[in-house]
Amino acid sequence: MIKMEQINKVYRPHSNPVHALRDVSLHIEMGDFVAVMGPSGSGKSTLMNVMGCLDTPSSGSYWLGGVEVSSMNSDQLATVRNRKIGFVFQNYNLLPRMTALRNVELPMLYAGVDKEERKTRALDCIGRVGMLDRIDHRPSELSGGQCQRIAIARALVNNPDIILADEPTGNLDSVTSMEIMNIFRSLHQEHTTIVLVTHEEDIAAFARRVLHFRDGKLINDELPSSPHIKPSAVKGGEDI
Repeated sequence: MIKMEQINKVYRPHSNPVHALRDVSLHIEMGDFVAVMGPSGSGKSTLMNVMGCLDTPSSGSYWLGGVEVSSMNSDQLATVRNRKIGFVFQNYNLLPRMTALRNVELPMLYAGVDKEERKTRALDCIGRVGMLDRIDHRPSELSGGQCQRIAIARALVNNPDIILADEPTGNLDSVTSMEIMNIFRSLHQEHTTIVLVTHEEDIAAFARRVLHFRDGKLINDELPSSPHIKPSAVKGGEDI
């Protein structure tokens, strides 16, 4: 699904260069659930921007679904983002004047999906996150957890190859965080590929694999045998 080879990202290369990523190579298989951890400035957000085609590497190669995207132009990258990637952000990024239903429909509007199909698919995804009773509510009328559920539904509507979630529980209390992570776990059980950035070990515990970054480098790649990433060890980790 994802293949990165010798990815580097340098900001201000000609004056006081900042090396955000240093020779990062990794593979993520279809259906995997990966958490990315590291201190502030470690490169994890830059990694997500490159994975999400929001930024391009300074050097190296990036393949998404067997297609090299690292050398695409801005229009080609926009198409990839819309059709192959679903985004979930810490601050939800919902449009305040639109209802929950319209927010979820928005990516399909950009993809040229017709009106009836947009509504059908949006309602299906909203149902998957348990929010059908809130489709006519605007973000200001929803709790933080409800906004994040709508954001997850929006990320799903174009049937993306991968979901990228950047600190999706960062603005939520511990109980609501567990509810959101159980949604991600259910999506993973349906073979959705998920890459999630987090500072919190109890959130990373839901993933099948944890990547640790420091100073722009991938320093550790933990597999399920690592005790702290077993979901059963997380309080409140029941399926919903």
